[in-house]
Amino acid sequence: MVSPTSTYRLQLGPGLTFADAAALVPYLASLGVGAVYTSPLLAAMPGSTHGYDVADPSRVSEVLGGEPGRRVLVAAVRAHGLALVVDIVPNHLGVADPHANPTWWDLLRRGPSSRFARWFDITGWPLRLPVLADSADALADLRVDGDLLRYHEHAFPLAPGTAGDSPQQVHDAQYYRLVSWRADVGYRRFFAVSELAAVRVEDPEVFAATHGEVLSWVAQGDVDGLRVDHPDGLTDPAGYLHRLYEHVRDAWIVVEKILEPGEELPRSWPVAGTTGYDALAEVDGVLVNPAGEATLTALDTELTGVQTDWAQLVHDCKRDVATGMLGSELRRLTALARDTVDIPDVSDALAEVLACFPVYRSYLPDHGVGHLDQALAATQHRRPDLAATLEALSPRLRDPSDELAVRFQQTSGAVMAKAVEDTAYYRWTRFVMLNEVGGDPARFGLDLDAFHAAAAHREEIAPRGMTTLSTHDTKRSADVRARLAVLSELPGWWADAVREFTRLAQVAGVSVPDPALGHLLWQTLVGAWPLPPDRLHAYLDKAMREARTRTSWTDPDEPFETALHGLAEAALDDPSLRSAVARVAARIIPPGRSNSLSAVLVQLAMPGVPDTYQGGELWDLSLVDPDNRRPVDFSMSADLLARINHGWLPDVDDSGAAKLLVVSRALHARRDHPERFTGYTPLRATGPAAPHAVAFARNGVVAVATRLPVGLATRGGWGETTLALPEGSWTDAFTGFSASNSVPLANLLTRYPVALLLADSSR
Repeated sequence: MVSPTSTYRLQLGPGLTFADAAALVPYLASLGVGAVYTSPLLAAMPGSTHGYDVADPSRVSEVLGGEPGRRVLVAAVRAHGLALVVDIVPNHLGVADPHANPTWWDLLRRGPSSRFARWFDITGWPLRLPVLADSADALADLRVDGDLLRYHEHAFPLAPGTAGDSPQQVHDAQYYRLVSWRADVGYRRFFAVSELAAVRVEDPEVFAATHGEVLSWVAQGDVDGLRVDHPDGLTDPAGYLHRLYEHVRDAWIVVEKILEPGEELPRSWPVAGTTGYDALAEVDGVLVNPAGEATLTALDTELTGVQTDWAQLVHDCKRDVATGMLGSELRRLTALARDTVDIPDVSDALAEVLACFPVYRSYLPDHGVGHLDQALAATQHRRPDLAATLEALSPRLRDPSDELAVRFQQTSGAVMAKAVEDTAYYRWTRFVMLNEVGGDPARFGLDLDAFHAAAAHREEIAPRGMTTLSTHDTKRSADVRARLAVLSELPGWWADAVREFTRLAQVAGVSVPDPALGHLLWQTLVGAWPLPPDRLHAYLDKAMREARTRTSWTDPDEPFETALHGLAEAALDDPSLRSAVARVAARIIPPGRSNSLSAVLVQLAMPGVPDTYQGGELWDLSLVDPDNRRPVDFSMSADLLARINHGWLPDVDDSGAAKLLVVSRALHARRDHPERFTGYTPLRATGPAAPHAVAFARNGVVAVATRLPVGLATRGGWGETTLALPEGSWTDAFTGFSASNSVPLANLLTRYPVALLLADSSR
């Protein structure tokens, strides 16, 4: 398995086709990238902007340019000596428009006799499709149109010989039943998204059919690596990955696996590692000042009137998701359990075990039995009344051959994702910099010893796994988080600012309709300032509906939403409030940029294969998707890079060129000298400002970054603080500064808050 030196993620779609991506390859090569890394390339649902709703896995997306366009991209990548990594989606297929998916269309038309019936996890026939309005007379809107059954914009096939006197009769003769969008679905799906039907890739025939196109690209040398989307949804992730590996032995494989703190990827999996959310949490953590926790916690309590217990909030959100939006899945588990456990409270017990499960899922029989034991024990402690039911369920949940255990494992990951990432992160807004995929908001910062231990462990177990700072799934970009990290150094000042924002809002005639969401709004404003109104309002729509405390996607509360949007409008339009927000943002922007440069250098130099998300080589103040899929101005990046390559040393200013300098020089160092980016040795600064330096050596590289920049400035800078370097002479890749032995950090970090020292060739 050969790993790239780095990757650069491109979100392909109607606005960034194969031809567009091919045209970017010269720039990416000049940037120092090792591999172009794309979103899924297969034919997706009509109108798809992301490609994860694959409609036909047997062909390339025509929207992107079809097979000719794919070949153009491959040729461009190869011409510049780069690798190509592609995102694949084994867990599900898009079914929003049945006619666009030939397998789903045939399944609906022919039912159990369809040759594609084995592709999907069908609960029973007729197949329940949740597309109707939630009203008793919804079926009155059905109409027959030739060999189609139509319901508003939806069209479904008719089984042969099912003509009838009325649309209702025709409907009742089909292999499917149209039901309310709130009703239980008749098939396994991705999370709670009924438009994405889960696929049985554990079946060798289904695996071959759904992977044949992508595997042919690998076989003919067009693709060098694969990013596997959502393996936790699969029936047998380990079996799937071993089968995939057998077909692509030389390809680099990483999996989108979210690890909880302390959890490790199963070492038996034939993959290089994860997609890097674990590394993201470590880099973020070392930028946070743990001393700010108490004040920010007190502010959260002051605003909301309650002292939030994160563990309890997670439990409650998981319980709510299991019994609510994933209730269809819970009822399926209950039905399976009642084959042998005929106890009235079995559903209650299963929901509680799901709520208590400490990680996303287990991988029986080899991994996760301890996590199951932990969940059962926690459930027993919380609900001793369920003891008899738990005793009956336990052996079945431990048996990897039992369908109940299989489905439970698949469901637990969905419950965790929807409850934590998409609910609790929007409810507890004490310090949203930590509310990130792969993180733990209750873990307030990471000291230097813990960071170095984690990095050394990564070098030991997953030196070729991906690392990342921003992705298409992160809740906010790395630069927004880096700026917000400054608040951990100024917690009292921030608390006063929030109180002032609230007072000025009241003066402007608006109130804060929800304290937690109000605090989220203030942090979002200063973290991404200046933020255009359309982006802010779109973000608030998603945030408040995901939180589901006062409104939701399924049951919107228009007066509440109007009130929160009114607060946002005041923040942007009221002169006094806008001025106050701008002043606060102005204070944290400079140290935030220091944090950004430190984060990106540490990520690019630490163990692992670093990924740069599109546009992330400049300042990127993006929020959650779809905001982070906005078009990137690559022409501006290319112009700035050309100046840097001609010797320009930019200031740390609004242009973001300083970040581009750091990214490009570090990527070139990795690509030109991959052998230097091996090993890991923590380096300790000496002197009064030593805690503000995070530094480590690899095999011919030393990375030095500033942390907690506000505190550093308060103490008067680096002073007499020095860093002892490994033996030899060293040159900073950014400034050309030469150093050896013990270097004063005041000299090394004069121009930039970071340095990447490369060993002289004579070393």
